[in-house]
Amino acid sequence: MAIVIHSSAIVDHGAALGDGTRVWHFAHVCAGARIGNDCSLGQNVYVGNDVRLGNQVKVQNNVSIYDAVTLEDEVFCGPSMVFTNVYNPRAAVTRKHEYRRTLVRRGATIGANATIVCGVTIGEYAFVAAGAVVNRDVPAFALVAGVPARRIGWISRFGERLPFEPDGSGEARCPHTGDLYVLHQGACRIERAANQS
Repeated sequence: MAIVIHSSAIVDHGAALGDGTRVWHFAHVCAGARIGNDCSLGQNVYVGNDVRLGNQVKVQNNVSIYDAVTLEDEVFCGPSMVFTNVYNPRAAVTRKHEYRRTLVRRGATIGANATIVCGVTIGEYAFVAAGAVVNRDVPAFALVAGVPARRIGWISRFGERLPFEPDGSGEARCPHTGDLYVLHQGACRIERAANQS
């Protein structure tokens, strides 16, 4: 499948884009960026040099992905959300050697206007609500919201709220797929997909 780059976008020489990736209006992809297959970079997206995107990543309009950020497969970045890479920036102090790495695991969603403070890991299929400020790691399948972001529940791979108490334990099924999830000691995992015996 062909790569699509809008005529107004800038993709610097040396950037690697996978098959089927689309780069839309006024986006800028720096030379060192590595972007997987079937990704979509919306209008006015910026992708820095030391950035890695997996396959099927969707980056909505006005998102800046600065150096030291890695997004695994199927990550969704909502409109105008932002990543950082320096914890304590000052205009008069150079801190490029102090970048803190940020990792967003497979299938995670980051809502519109959320801010991800550098140095955190967002777990697989976690869901960061719109406008949240994430300043600590987010567990897999966690639903977080607020400033600073706090866990308010759990969410399935399909994006449905799981009927767990926030600090409870036990088993629950995704109301859409029927997949079985287990919550134990603050960690959620898929026990069995509905199509498995």
